[in-house]
Amino acid sequence: MAELNTNQEIRELANLELLARQVVEGFITGLHQSPFHGFSVEFAEHRLYNSGESVKNIDWKLFAKTDKLFVKQFEEETNLRCYLLLDTSSSMNYPQKGINKLQFSVYAIASLMYLFKKQRDAFGLGIFSDKIDWLSAARSTTTHMFYLFAELEKAYQQPKANTQTHLTDVIHYFAEEIHQRSMIIIFSDMLENSLNPEKMQALFAALQHLKFNKHEVVIFNVNDRQHELDFSFDNRPHHFVDIESGEELKVHPGRVRDSYRQVLQHYRHELELKCAQYQVDLVDSNIHEGYQNLLKAYLIKRNKVI
Repeated sequence: MAELNTNQEIRELANLELLARQVVEGFITGLHQSPFHGFSVEFAEHRLYNSGESVKNIDWKLFAKTDKLFVKQFEEETNLRCYLLLDTSSSMNYPQKGINKLQFSVYAIASLMYLFKKQRDAFGLGIFSDKIDWLSAARSTTTHMFYLFAELEKAYQQPKANTQTHLTDVIHYFAEEIHQRSMIIIFSDMLENSLNPEKMQALFAALQHLKFNKHEVVIFNVNDRQHELDFSFDNRPHHFVDIESGEELKVHPGRVRDSYRQVLQHYRHELELKCAQYQVDLVDSNIHEGYQNLLKAYLIKRNKVI
């Protein structure tokens, strides 16, 4: 693990951990008060040691306190292996005021990692845009979690300009690179292929590749619903700039709103159908609605595959 160089870096990591802990602990409290209380979020359980069994799982710290032998179940076992894939293409920097899609995704991933750590699941991180920028191994230690937090901070602090997404190539790469059966969780706005039928089919083939290699897949489709999906802008001329290509367009939103929605709804409908066909969980993730639904979607998926 690379050494943190400045007090600022240490403070940022501490803030990321604090936010993740608050999100997860608030979520767990809510679970205990809801119909989802049956979900297990604490996997470490103690039982009395049985004479003759292996001593490798004995909780020696508890023995020092109680003078009794207990086995801490699952302490050294991995329940699930997860990889979180973060899209850092320029479109993820929208909107430019308030929380954007990249920041939302970073916080959501940090919260999921904190939850993985509590459950002793192994987790890795992949960062991509038009290419694979970084991929870690999957581990379940606290040191590993902070190592990945540092990479998340770096991705957020260094947003990319005029960088497109090549999601299809990225998914094919991960399908081949991740050899053991895993849960693959993708955070992306999924906007790359919406106007190109051939690219859409290529994306669907890439998702099928992941499933063919026995991976479980969850896509968190990150969006600013008000503006990107509903196209709810003021009723006056606007100057739009594509933050991936730099292309500029002056248009009155009211004149193109219906056609814009129609094209986008068609793409999202096709994406939903293919995801359902391949048993890929597609979760609509509005950046203004918080993180509770994301954590719940993960737990539902996890309880299906464990």
